[in-house]
Amino acid sequence: MIQKTIISQQGLFILFFFCLSPILYAQESLTYQLPPQEIIDLVDAPSTPSVSIAPNNSTIVFIENRGMPVIDDIARDELRLAGMRIDPLTNGSSRSSYGVGLSFTDLDGNNPIVVQGLPESPKIRNLSWSPDASHVAFTHTSENGIELWIATTFDGIAYRLTDIPVNDVMGNAFTWSSDNRTIFFTAVPANRGEAPERPRVAQGPVTQQSMGRKAAVRTYQDLLRDRYDEDLFDYYATSRLMKVDLMGNTQQIGEEGVIWYFRLSPNSEYLLVNRIEKPYSYIVPYSRFPQTMDVVDMEGNRIYLVAEVPVSDNLPQGFGATREGRRSVQWRNDAPATLYWVEALDGGDPANEIEFRDQLYYLDAPFTGQPVASAKTELRYGGISWGKNDFAILYESWSRTRRSITSSFNPEQESPERKVIFDRSYEDRYNDPGQFQTTTNSQGQSVLLTDKQGRKLYLSGAGASTEGNRPFLDEYDIRRGETKRLWRSEAPFYEMLIEIIDPGSGIIITRRESNDIHPNFYKRNIKRNTLTQITNLPDPSEKLRDLQFEMVHYEREDGIPLNGMLYLPPGYNKEADGPLPTMLWAYPREFKSADAAGQVSGSPYSYTRVGSTSPVMLATQGYAVLNNASFPIVGEDDQEPNDTFVEQLVANARAAIDYLVEKGVTDPERVAVSGHSYGAFMTANLLAHSDLFAAGIARSGAYNRTLTPFGFQSEERTYWDNPDIYLQMSPFMNAHKINTPLLLIHGADDNNSGTFPIQSERMYDALRGQGGTVRLVMLPHEGHGYSARESALHMHWEWLNWLETYVKNK
Repeated sequence: MIQKTIISQQGLFILFFFCLSPILYAQESLTYQLPPQEIIDLVDAPSTPSVSIAPNNSTIVFIENRGMPVIDDIARDELRLAGMRIDPLTNGSSRSSYGVGLSFTDLDGNNPIVVQGLPESPKIRNLSWSPDASHVAFTHTSENGIELWIATTFDGIAYRLTDIPVNDVMGNAFTWSSDNRTIFFTAVPANRGEAPERPRVAQGPVTQQSMGRKAAVRTYQDLLRDRYDEDLFDYYATSRLMKVDLMGNTQQIGEEGVIWYFRLSPNSEYLLVNRIEKPYSYIVPYSRFPQTMDVVDMEGNRIYLVAEVPVSDNLPQGFGATREGRRSVQWRNDAPATLYWVEALDGGDPANEIEFRDQLYYLDAPFTGQPVASAKTELRYGGISWGKNDFAILYESWSRTRRSITSSFNPEQESPERKVIFDRSYEDRYNDPGQFQTTTNSQGQSVLLTDKQGRKLYLSGAGASTEGNRPFLDEYDIRRGETKRLWRSEAPFYEMLIEIIDPGSGIIITRRESNDIHPNFYKRNIKRNTLTQITNLPDPSEKLRDLQFEMVHYEREDGIPLNGMLYLPPGYNKEADGPLPTMLWAYPREFKSADAAGQVSGSPYSYTRVGSTSPVMLATQGYAVLNNASFPIVGEDDQEPNDTFVEQLVANARAAIDYLVEKGVTDPERVAVSGHSYGAFMTANLLAHSDLFAAGIARSGAYNRTLTPFGFQSEERTYWDNPDIYLQMSPFMNAHKINTPLLLIHGADDNNSGTFPIQSERMYDALRGQGGTVRLVMLPHEGHGYSARESALHMHWEWLNWLETYVKNK
């Protein structure tokens, strides 16, 4: 496998770290390279099993996760259609993670049962419990299809449920019936024939036109391009809806079609089916194509036409924009068969000033009556947590002001009054009350968890504070509207709630860790204050135990508090070893409040676990690493954060460097900056607008904002609204100011909105043309993140060579 890299430098660039003799390169082809063994060991560290607790809280299933895929895995043929990436051999997603083994234990971690009968080399996805917890169903991805499997929790015996291949292109493979004996799934059509082939000679041009109708959309990847793409999309996305019982008996429900998703009513008597319709669009992904929503019976007969939705390519401008008509159509979880949906009262346009934004409606089976108007929302509708018939929690929010409202209402009443529970800024992490906890009812539906009397609810959250995150569990009294703290994570541990087993007796499941104790799961009784370890998981980061690390706090010049996690090499002593070369890793985040921007994130007591591409690994090679440094971009009142984006970027960076230098761990002449995606955008901007760094490394970024003209990140304004902002924020437009060495890394098949590979290619061209020192590395077959083992290891090799040359040995 060949790795393509491109290099340029002002004057002569002697590539002493790529070969034994100095040679000048414009571009080169090399095989994948390996970093030092310490980093290889960290990349190859064992994966931690995933855990799922049964609906009745009796059993735990452990999913053994595979290690990193190799380049052969991600180099398989791939189709890019309508915003999706499809594996044509399996009729599923081309980029998926898998489990490779299953086992059960009881809630105390005892009586382990290793699941037997799995296929050879299993690739397990989509695991789902039956409502009564007697079985788990899952899919296995073979070389040429996706299979539906089941395992019994009693004896751990697994078997394939049907020979009919699953169609998982749309990501909604199957669902359990409330009878615990039936599964509904989308299947590949029978006898569909061979996939269409692209004509050798085009029959004519591909044309698009717009006749005065506004259709401003953000930048999307992998869209349909022509009639052949439409035919391919039809071929792979078309499915038939099936049901199968535990004995393998199957029945088709209705006709084939491009089924986006289906939802079974809680009483399992009806299906809500969303089908994608033509004409398709070449400027938006499939989720915005025309749609038909139907309620059908178990024979597939239409009972009720819910909505016919046109293509959604002309939404109003702004994050609060939505389409008109019925949307967010679902079944009520607390009723046998009641549809609910919302409709915009403001035309879907956030610019319209109106008292209420959205209206909630219901319609009961048999769907012959008129919809009943229920609650209205002041802000944009954000979802419902259902209780028991006469109680539900309603969520709404507004992006522009960062405001969120959580309220309760009585679904049994027509046009009910809302009782506001929380009205707050969702940026304010210190005062975040947490999320209301849910449980699974007998029909397999998620409903609010209450005490036996139905008078109290339970809230759990991250517990952000000046001391870092301290997860908590609270009790909420419905009648009094008061909250009582039941439990909170205590130093020197970081412990988070996983599941409430019995609120009456105070039994919960948590995941607990500390700086020197790797994570495991525990059974805690918060009333008796007892703790029992129930898992013995392997240490995923044993090689990092010798690193020195601490959460550090410092301040920006305008007084905003900042923080980050500082990692230092094993055995480092600043008096004896002196200041270190340093890596600053960050990701900018926008805020409307300076108070919220200065709040501490993360925990000083968490265990150090790194991903395969983490910059923390550099600490094993003699670098100080300030990881996840705070980089807030604030715009209060009428000011937008990006109005002073560059100035605030530089202020954040200067504050971090000044602190580390004063602390005595950083040499100010040997500091590098790096980030991924928007962090790469940050990196290039810092090199263009400051002289703080010796080098930069930008991964998978966007550098020319005129290529994302209808908004990016949290920016709602278009290029034509404020061209100066787009130009000032674009490193590409300021490439002539960059005289610091910059390493650009990008996945050659990046599918993230806005970060087309051409962004890095054109940035490289700009810097090369200006005589800058720049290297471009395009990782074959990789998307926005880098998943293959070879890619991750080569990326670390590139990092180290760049840093050794331009930072450590400067």
